[in-house]
Amino acid sequence: MGTNENKRRGHPVAGKSAQPATDRDDGEGPSSTGTSASERAKFERLAEGWWDLRGPMRPLHMMNPVRIGFFRDEMVKRLGGGVDSAAALSGLAVLDVGCGGGLLAEPLARLGARMTGVDLEAALIDVANRHAAASGLEIDYRVATTDQLIEEDLRFDAVIASEVIEHVADPQAFVSSLAHLVRPGGLVLLSTPARTVRSFGQVIVAAEYILKWLPRGTHDWRRFLTPAETTGLLRRAGLIPLDIAGINYDLGKSCFYRTPDVRVNYMVSSIRPLA
Repeated sequence: MGTNENKRRGHPVAGKSAQPATDRDDGEGPSSTGTSASERAKFERLAEGWWDLRGPMRPLHMMNPVRIGFFRDEMVKRLGGGVDSAAALSGLAVLDVGCGGGLLAEPLARLGARMTGVDLEAALIDVANRHAAASGLEIDYRVATTDQLIEEDLRFDAVIASEVIEHVADPQAFVSSLAHLVRPGGLVLLSTPARTVRSFGQVIVAAEYILKWLPRGTHDWRRFLTPAETTGLLRRAGLIPLDIAGINYDLGKSCFYRTPDVRVNYMVSSIRPLA
């Protein structure tokens, strides 16, 4: 979820199974790495409720500790720092692509990262700026595409796209743009739902229709990627996949947790080689 680069246009990803939907190229996106108008509209409608813990972004709020934990651990392990430190990410320049209202950017900024967040929706960037100001955080939020950042020749220690790739029309072009924005030796970190029967039941049927955590139609299951497809995208973009972990929901405890099971949601880290 998020929205920025949140949606791209359509190259085949890894054979037919990686392009399950025939409508990825909907003709509405601004560039080969831009977002389709229909996908962007979904998230613009959710802007004002972005920070409402019981609102439409409730699943992301609930998942946030797991996502932040994985991203923090990977950055500390690969780039340096201390997991137990309140400033574990101090000195690292981190880009949040498809930042939405700032659910990821703010906790990472509190850990010391110099955060930049980009999204295509001005309404979401406005929400992000207002919330960061109220929280006393300095975050560089921009209405921008990855293409525009590439044109500025910007490079980051880590580039994150969380709950984004499942909304883009061209996943390969999107991942390649992320690879351009990370410095040699830096990390590209993703999280996304898997395209499995189990994820259809939990992410679509349960979250959108039964529990009504999300508006119906927020996700298109056909756009989801398997872990193998995602790691294939990373490799073709010149990145080396490093680690992968799943996210699942404990109904009894009403919380998400990290797991080796990647059949519902998963997170993956990758590195740009030094040479």
